[in-house]
Amino acid sequence: MKFKAFFTQDGMNLLDKRFLPSLEKMGRFCHVYLTPDHAMFLQGVFPEGGDGPQCVAQFGRDLLFRDYRISSQSDNRIAFAAEVSLLHRALHSALTIHMQSHSDPNAAIQIKLVKKLPVGAQAPSPYLSFETKGPHAAVVQDVPISKPLSRADVLQLQSVLDSAQELPQTLVQVPDLSQLQSLVDRLKNVGDVLAVSITQYGDLHLKVSTSLVTVGSEFQKLRVLGTHVDPPAGYANLSASTRTQMAVQRGEALSVQVSMKHLAKSLQCNLAKPDCTFYGIAPEGACLTVIFQYFIPGTRLTDKAISFYCRVPVLDQGSG
Repeated sequence: MKFKAFFTQDGMNLLDKRFLPSLEKMGRFCHVYLTPDHAMFLQGVFPEGGDGPQCVAQFGRDLLFRDYRISSQSDNRIAFAAEVSLLHRALHSALTIHMQSHSDPNAAIQIKLVKKLPVGAQAPSPYLSFETKGPHAAVVQDVPISKPLSRADVLQLQSVLDSAQELPQTLVQVPDLSQLQSLVDRLKNVGDVLAVSITQYGDLHLKVSTSLVTVGSEFQKLRVLGTHVDPPAGYANLSASTRTQMAVQRGEALSVQVSMKHLAKSLQCNLAKPDCTFYGIAPEGACLTVIFQYFIPGTRLTDKAISFYCRVPVLDQGSG
């Protein structure tokens, strides 16, 4: 099992300033999953059975790395767990040293899998090693990682990822995540369970109910990807709750309940600074899906080298 590569400048900046800070807020640990074509950072995906959000950040190999070399008995795929803060600290430190050597054409940051014998140990342990090569010296930082997953576990991990590829029938774009985050922060003080409804008309409805009070908010006429229909006559004159119920009964909306805590955690993905954010409910109300879209810098074209999404578990199987 072997892996080594050199970071690209764009790759270092993306991870250091956007994605690793976001993943740190989501959870303490992540799985790093390396394939011949992609590098992925996964939280809550493996092993299955966790009750928190599933978060997947996938990058095209050439966006993050150059001189990328990988080999293993698991179809040249390698996966292992690591503490996100340690990964971020090592990369940030390496980047700081690297910037001091920016005038040196040979300066580079290499990352590779190694085994080393810890002090007092009888057997070597695996590490992800960051080596910053400067004009006069090289600085090495070793991040402890788990034992890489077995071939059977890698196959299971890939199967879990493959099963999550089905997109919701309707996705609505939330134009201002900071506004949504402020709303969720306020609703957290009311209750622990949030009802989320998404219509094919482009409406996103959030509601918290207790025995004493019901509080909700609605985003209307949002941009829609996927199935989009016009609302029925008289729809705009009804209350938000009635409109949602009608849409669900007509098969033109889905509604699920999620943990307020889980939704608030998923909003930490905003630290990765997406260009667009879409919400949708998976078929049969299986989960609330949040998809973050990135543009090629200087354009409005989707950057297909970056895929970032979060699946928030539901507290029931939804309706509709």
